[in-house]
Amino acid sequence: MLLKRGLSATLEEFLIAAEYILSEGNYNVILCERGVRTFADHTRNTLDLSMIPAVKALSHLPIIVDPSHGTGKRDKVIPMARAAIAAGADGLMVEVHPSPDQALSDGYQSLFPNQFQDLMEQVTAIAGVLGRTTGAPPTPGEDRPWG
Repeated sequence: MLLKRGLSATLEEFLIAAEYILSEGNYNVILCERGVRTFADHTRNTLDLSMIPAVKALSHLPIIVDPSHGTGKRDKVIPMARAAIAAGADGLMVEVHPSPDQALSDGYQSLFPNQFQDLMEQVTAIAGVLGRTTGAPPTPGEDRPWG
């Protein structure tokens, strides 16, 4: 189960929500940082990458980052994804579309496939510097997480 952080959830509230899920017997929980609401207007949300090491210090659960929803702007997705991997994220959730201008939703935050390829090369290099590896990305049309 993917548990996305609420737009105003604190670290403690995020982890307590995960505890509720775990307490009911679902031990397959992945946390997802996707930004919080702030007064900033240069992005849709403010992606809180400090959440990654905080979660890692307090929980055994994996945490991924969604820079697409976390910023809402295509030009910010790649830099924030790189930073997320450098901060220790266990994975990324990134929107990709062959024709973002024709997408039914969220086209403005979707990467073009060639941008995603560049992103994968960059995060693979960053992960390597940290002694980590990345898995192969899904093939086009395949709906599964990589890593």
